[in-house]
Amino acid sequence: MKSNEIRQKFLDFFASKGHQVVNSSPLVPGNDPTIMFTVAGMVQFKDVFLGFDKRNYTRATTSQKCLRAGGKHNDLENVGYTARHHTFFEMLGNFSFGDYFKKDAIHYAWEFLTGPEWLAIPKEKLLVTVYASDNEAFEIWNQQMGVPADKIIRIGDNKGAAYASDNFWAMGDTGPCGPCTEIFYDHGDHIWGGPPGSPEEDGDRFVEIWNNVFMQFNRDAEGVMHPLPKPSVDTGMGLERLSAVLQKVHTNYETDSFVALLQAAAGATGVPYNQETPSLKVIADHIRACSFLIADGVLPSNEGRGYVLRRIIRRAVRHGYKLGQKKPFFFTLVAALVAEMGHAYPELVQKQTLIEETLKYEEELFAKTLENGMALLDTALAGGKTVLDGATAFKLSDTYGFPIDLTADVCRERNVSVDMEGFEVALNTQRAQSKAAGQFKAVTGLVYDGEASCFHGYTESTQAAKVLALYRGSEPVEILNAGESGVVVLDHTPFYAESGGQAGDVGSIRAGDILFDVTDTQKVKSDVFGHQGVVSNGNLKVGDAVTASIDLVKRQASQRNHSATHLLHAALRTVLGTHVEQKGSLVTFERTRFDFSQPKPVTPAEIARIEALVNEEIMRNDAVSAAQMSFDNAIAAGAMALFGEKYGDDVRVLKMGDFSTELCGGTHVGRTGDIGLFKIIAESGIAAGIRRIEAITGEAALALVQTQDSEIKALAAMTQSKPGELITKLEKLQAELKLAQKEVQNLKGQMAFAQLDSLIGVGLRTISDVKCVVGIVDGVEGTVLREMSDKLMDRLQSGIAILASVSEGKVSLIARVSNDLTGKVKAGELVNFVAQQVGGKGGGKPDLAQAGGTEPENLKSALDSTPAWLATKL
Repeated sequence: MKSNEIRQKFLDFFASKGHQVVNSSPLVPGNDPTIMFTVAGMVQFKDVFLGFDKRNYTRATTSQKCLRAGGKHNDLENVGYTARHHTFFEMLGNFSFGDYFKKDAIHYAWEFLTGPEWLAIPKEKLLVTVYASDNEAFEIWNQQMGVPADKIIRIGDNKGAAYASDNFWAMGDTGPCGPCTEIFYDHGDHIWGGPPGSPEEDGDRFVEIWNNVFMQFNRDAEGVMHPLPKPSVDTGMGLERLSAVLQKVHTNYETDSFVALLQAAAGATGVPYNQETPSLKVIADHIRACSFLIADGVLPSNEGRGYVLRRIIRRAVRHGYKLGQKKPFFFTLVAALVAEMGHAYPELVQKQTLIEETLKYEEELFAKTLENGMALLDTALAGGKTVLDGATAFKLSDTYGFPIDLTADVCRERNVSVDMEGFEVALNTQRAQSKAAGQFKAVTGLVYDGEASCFHGYTESTQAAKVLALYRGSEPVEILNAGESGVVVLDHTPFYAESGGQAGDVGSIRAGDILFDVTDTQKVKSDVFGHQGVVSNGNLKVGDAVTASIDLVKRQASQRNHSATHLLHAALRTVLGTHVEQKGSLVTFERTRFDFSQPKPVTPAEIARIEALVNEEIMRNDAVSAAQMSFDNAIAAGAMALFGEKYGDDVRVLKMGDFSTELCGGTHVGRTGDIGLFKIIAESGIAAGIRRIEAITGEAALALVQTQDSEIKALAAMTQSKPGELITKLEKLQAELKLAQKEVQNLKGQMAFAQLDSLIGVGLRTISDVKCVVGIVDGVEGTVLREMSDKLMDRLQSGIAILASVSEGKVSLIARVSNDLTGKVKAGELVNFVAQQVGGKGGGKPDLAQAGGTEPENLKSALDSTPAWLATKL
């Protein structure tokens, strides 16, 4: 039975039992910061189990995409070396949300696995486990299902703590959890291994194929188990493992879903197809993980999920390198994966081009890194070392981009261990330094337990308020005197506190003659605004009635830039593709800076199109509206949630015509036409897979256009051309200049060659019967100096020469030694003797060497000392 058939049969079975078939959720968990990736089928139902989310069904079944390659759930290092470990896998699951419990869950599992109309696995090939104290599950298996007691194994807390057991499941350190019962398949006594709980349980004879988790508790951050309001069921069954059983093969890599990928990997790396080649298994596994991650919006980067993706890509590329493939190959496997899994997961088909381009770009980026890193690692492991020191392992990771698991992978192949304690020491040192260098500028460290600030800045620029608290540094005070800097907390404010990429407002706080100049606004807490600044007149006291006024000109400029950022985001997705996601932004009154996911540079033509789209929307003068609604309703209405952000139940939806709809709490223009003009001023890469666009709007954009227009007209006047003819004219002038420079250089060469006779006459001397020439040639560059040395040696036949020239304040040196004399004098030693005296160094072959220097004032004395140095050698 093929894998695609098994998946469908599973879903059909539970649909027949009244379960709602639910699509797989993305590999990136939505609105859940507790885990990095979707590691199990129940992740998308976590809030349902907790009672926070209500669905219109109480039974569900899924085939869920899962990834275990980061955080607590990490199988990356085992991939390629075991029969069943994967980074990406599919988990078949059935779920009960307060509906059925242990009895029905066990009955369903047994019926599907052993029923003649379903999978028909022989019952004698199966055994089960239960949590040691779960007598209810034991009785159901034994009394109702007829499983012999000697085939029901009780597993207690075998991992060193209470509830730390192979038969007590938890998604993370906190959250839903409970005891479980597992079903194992016996491959037969011809394969080594023992049943679960035995000393030989790590063998391959007995393989877990089903896990029924009975969700009874919610574990909080203190480890306390709180009973769930409605006990539920979470089932997980690895499709790959079940396929191996039904296809009567021993490892997952022998199943139909992997064979095509292994064959493609063999073809791409140019090695014979062999299912037992670990590197081929790594590559076949990793193309699945990488492709699904990219399809779900993750792109390679140096942190978070993007860094995990980069590690997986680099591990696959390194295994290709190990097989002898030095050129990009990994991206070519995407087509084979799409052919195998595209029907079940159409996002692979939709994102195929993006996946291929992203992988190819990352491979090309890593090629030199891999070569340099492997060379360093080879050197570090030379001499039969059995341990790689932690400092070197960290240098490979931090300097060369060699992930630690990749280093460990190479070392394992060579029977070398890695000093992980030393690696962690170096890593923690670096983290501490980075943290110290990057302290966030928010008003942290202020102790404040008073009432919240009420924000009026969406509609008001001036607001009556009362001073709730004052701080000098981090210390609360009752008064701030003239000239003192501090932080003011108000009960009401029009000032926007920095959030969502938009900089905090500036302005003033007044009370009669008292004036506090606000230079920034930051959040003390989520609902408490801290106005940072200095008292420029009078003494400000806690309890004072004041008037808070923002700098309206700067606020309006910030609003134009912020609204333009939303339009830019939409335009980027239109021009470049829907893979574009915001990765960071900074909006000030001066400009907007927008970071986004994109695997390659944005071309000038694409930038022009993006710019045009934004300005078209500005000219439409669409209304900009904001509405509060639930998060689910906002997403259903088409609002774009930012990747990796956590939102509350109620969100603010910012809509600009039909062009842009995003979740945003910032301040904006009333209509898109208020932006005036949008102009991109820079595009750059800030990390692999992350690009940055900087842009300006309104008066700043107009000023830039006017300045550029003036410069173009001035250039046109200087070149005696018209603005439309400027490029042609400049190209013509450049060509004429190059020709003139070439003619000048030729003339200089002719003049220099004319000096040869004089040079030999003045600079020639005999040292120990060896003809030596030491001299300065005026006004020539290095290439001419080299040609002169060739002709000089032709004249000398046997001898030594060192020539020097000075051009634009820099010294050029060339040393020549005829072949019959290189046993006594090396050209490299000679040229360095002189170069070191003129602030330089150089090198080359025994008969020819070149050098440079930055101290021409010392050249004469350096050359004068050369004959004496030669005398010691000859």
